[in-house]
Amino acid sequence: MSETIEIEFKNLLTKAEYKKLLKAFRVKEDQIISQTNHYFDTPDFTLKELGSALRIREKKDYYEMTLKQPAAVGLLETTQILSLDEFLGAIKNGIIPKGIVHERLELLNKPIMVLEYFGSLTTKRAEFTYREGLLVLDHSLYLNTEDYEVEYEVEDFQVGQRVFEELLEQYNIPLRATQNKIARFYKQKL
Repeated sequence: MSETIEIEFKNLLTKAEYKKLLKAFRVKEDQIISQTNHYFDTPDFTLKELGSALRIREKKDYYEMTLKQPAAVGLLETTQILSLDEFLGAIKNGIIPKGIVHERLELLNKPIMVLEYFGSLTTKRAEFTYREGLLVLDHSLYLNTEDYEVEYEVEDFQVGQRVFEELLEQYNIPLRATQNKIARFYKQKL
């Protein structure tokens, strides 16, 4: 169980730009992992209304539930590990197991009584250290949609923004307004 502040910069890529970055950073096929995000909200999207998001990330036989909430800078991520039974209970019945995420949900201004599973997004991800942070190259598949993205996760907002903009400029990639994955997922879903 943990709580961290996530500061990240992201930009959608074309398929050609994505492949160019894979090649530039010499990413090999065995460095790309697959993970699936399963998204939850109330039937009337209370979490979305609060600027928050709830997901369970599945990697092989590993499940972690993360609540993302707005913070002064970036997002507050509250994460807990789930067992297979807890994961299945959430997917099938919207049951969120007791723990730090459940506690944070109870602290929100609006009551979160019923959670609903809205679907999943699978990402093929390559991630590696780049200068002062973590560079992530994602190829995501969801709801008959496919997209490509670069993310840069850092500790310091100003340093991260400068490095990220320099990276895009170096590879002639235009800066694009980019929503996070859950927002892109819901845009296709609704």
